[in-house]
Amino acid sequence: MPDLPLSVLVLHGPNLNLLGQREPGIYGSLTLTEINRLLEQEALKLQAKIFCVQSNHEGVLVDTIHQAWGKHQGIVINPGAYTHTSVAIRDAIAGVNLPSVEVHLSNIYRREDFRHHSYIAPVAIGQISGFGAQSYILGLQALVHHLIAQS
Repeated sequence: MPDLPLSVLVLHGPNLNLLGQREPGIYGSLTLTEINRLLEQEALKLQAKIFCVQSNHEGVLVDTIHQAWGKHQGIVINPGAYTHTSVAIRDAIAGVNLPSVEVHLSNIYRREDFRHHSYIAPVAIGQISGFGAQSYILGLQALVHHLIAQS
């Protein structure tokens, strides 16, 4: 384990601020605040620190990824709809070269065809989808274990 706690940026993309009220049959009934609380509890167990940011704006997400360089050791990202459209977010992740795990609440491969393609997956160390809020927990665990193995 590194001397200092690992620092992980958790990025939530567009519309995730509506969790708990937005299509609960697809996205579950937990709010984003509740998911962040679960992540904080898991981070404590993993001896890591997390910093959560949600934005509906692509540029804010890109800027936040840029600011992660030299500050965080990895990224857990749910890019939401930007998964399927944002070359800018993909390029930001590639540019900072931080290990990143892509997560999704729903199984994007069991949904509409346009959701089956991810611009993020090729620059991520892994992708977890379809397990609701547990996708975030699994993503955080996988990232921390990866970071420890690399140190």
